[in-house]
Amino acid sequence: MSLTGTPFLYTTLVLCVVALILPLVLWSRTRGPRALRVVTRVLMLLFAQGTAVTLVFVLVNNSNNLYDNWSDLLGTGNHVQQAANLGRDGTGGIALQRLPRVKQAFRAADGPGMRAAGGVRVTQVKGRVSGVNAEVYVWLPPQYGQPAYRHRTFPVVELLPGYPGSAKAWFGSLKVHEQLLPLMESGQVAPFILVAPRTNLLAGVDTGCANTPGTVNADSWLSIDVPKMVTDNFRAEPGPAGWAVAGYSAGAHCAVRLAVAHPDRYRAAVSLSGYNDPIGERNSLTALNPAVRARNNPYLLLKKAPVPPRIALYVSGESGDGYQAGVALEAVAKAPTTVHVVFLPRSAGGHTMALWRPQVPTVFRWLTVQMGQSRVGRATPPPPSTAGSTHAALASGNASRADAGRRR
Repeated sequence: MSLTGTPFLYTTLVLCVVALILPLVLWSRTRGPRALRVVTRVLMLLFAQGTAVTLVFVLVNNSNNLYDNWSDLLGTGNHVQQAANLGRDGTGGIALQRLPRVKQAFRAADGPGMRAAGGVRVTQVKGRVSGVNAEVYVWLPPQYGQPAYRHRTFPVVELLPGYPGSAKAWFGSLKVHEQLLPLMESGQVAPFILVAPRTNLLAGVDTGCANTPGTVNADSWLSIDVPKMVTDNFRAEPGPAGWAVAGYSAGAHCAVRLAVAHPDRYRAAVSLSGYNDPIGERNSLTALNPAVRARNNPYLLLKKAPVPPRIALYVSGESGDGYQAGVALEAVAKAPTTVHVVFLPRSAGGHTMALWRPQVPTVFRWLTVQMGQSRVGRATPPPPSTAGSTHAALASGNASRADAGRRR
């Protein structure tokens, strides 16, 4: 029975109702020695409490898309077939342009919201470079199937969830496709192909979307294998001009890091309540070693870049939860790098889907402009915040593990 499926939800609901009725009916009818009656009543109470906790967990998990299946929840999933040392550029010396096209088999994705706005499709991808074997979700804009666009290629936005988090979250919890469909149809937002790959690749650890030889090549999975699959199977623009990456929480850290590290693969990145120092996620694999931690801090990468990358960054967050990270990036950015920082008040929603969901239209209007797609509408990004704040240690890379905050 699927963890996120309707049958499991209904089964949990029924058991919860039964657990409430049992004590009402049987409490005074239990027979036998006193000790047996006490044990029976305690078991009924534990059953009622257990089913109630389970129901709350299922509702929260379905709402936030934290765990996609039982293996994710139990920590038994491993989507890494091999993790060779692929070198600095993450290609392992493979000539990517010579890799043959691989046609994928897609099916309609299951789950809340996955059938809305034309439907999301899913496929299982075997990464030829990274050694990762995992699912990737794809949503096509309304223009994709229209005759007037049959010869056109489309820009792509790669969507990354937090940790723990399901690749479905952008569609199920943030409803990105449902929000963007009318905006794309009216020309306010460019017709982006939306791609959501699995980022939870190892049990019980956040990969930081980085390559860790011998353990996981998450960077190559996200920045090489997934784009190759998309361009093999859809009329997608090539990188970097046609590609952007967006994420929230731990996925926001990944988005900025990927763009800063690979300006030859991405033109823009969106960070919603992210952080720069990998230690912002207490289960981060890249935070365990000081040298690896520094190599995966986008603030330090941008600060030490010999040539400023031609990328645009959108960073939003509350004070202490994303905003200072954006201010730090803005302080070290040099043209042609641009950083657009948005301050969000504490009353906006906290580190939750309720904070990130309303930002979707604004973010994609900004992406429309930054990626040269503004001819489809008059999207104008909001002015950057001028709210004052000092650079937090978490933003600059000097935080301690005690500073690791709430992450989803």
